[in-house]
Amino acid sequence: TIRDRNMETYTTKSRKGRPNPSNRLLSRLVMLLPLALGGCAGMSGYSGDSLFPADIRSVRLEMFDNETFRRGTEYELSDALAKRIESDTPYKIITSADRADTVISGRITAIGESALSIDRELGNVLEKELQIVALVNWKNLKTGDLLIEGETVKASATFTGLQNQGFQYASALAANKLAEKIVELMETKW
Repeated sequence: TIRDRNMETYTTKSRKGRPNPSNRLLSRLVMLLPLALGGCAGMSGYSGDSLFPADIRSVRLEMFDNETFRRGTEYELSDALAKRIESDTPYKIITSADRADTVISGRITAIGESALSIDRELGNVLEKELQIVALVNWKNLKTGDLLIEGETVKASATFTGLQNQGFQYASALAANKLAEKIVELMETKW
C-alpha cells in the first residue's frame, strides 16, 4: 500500500486482486532490458571485410579430371572457374605452382541427362536437364592445409531442341553455374 499527503491509502493491486497493468508492463521491461542489451553485445553492425581469406593472393587452377564418357566438359569447367575466380574474388590465377599461394583441383564424377517434359502425342522429349557433379579440393601451398576437402558440388541446366539448344549449350551453362558454386565455397565461413 501507498499513502499520500492526505493520508489516504492506495493499493498497487486492482480490485480483483490482480496487479495493475502498468506495474506488470514496467516489471517486464526491466526484466527484458538486460536480455536485449546482452544479445547485442559484441555486434558491430556491418563489416567491410572481404568474404575471402585475406592471407591468400593467388590461385593455381589445375585442369579438372573427367571420370565420365562426356569429353570436353572439364575444359568448359576449368575455363569458367578461372574466369569466376578472376572476376568474383580478390585472387589472381597463376600458372606456376612455385609462385601460387593455393591450388584448386578436382574431378567431374557424373554428367547426367534427364527428360523434364515429353510430347504426349509423339513421345518426343521436349525439354531436358543436364546435371554435372564434381569433387573439389583447395589446398594452401604455404601451410599444406586443405581449405576445401573433397566437397561435392552439383549444378544443372535445362535445354530444349525447340530453341536449337543442345547438349553443348547446357554443358557450358551448367559448367558456369558449377564454377559459381565453387567460388562460393571459397568464401570464409561465418
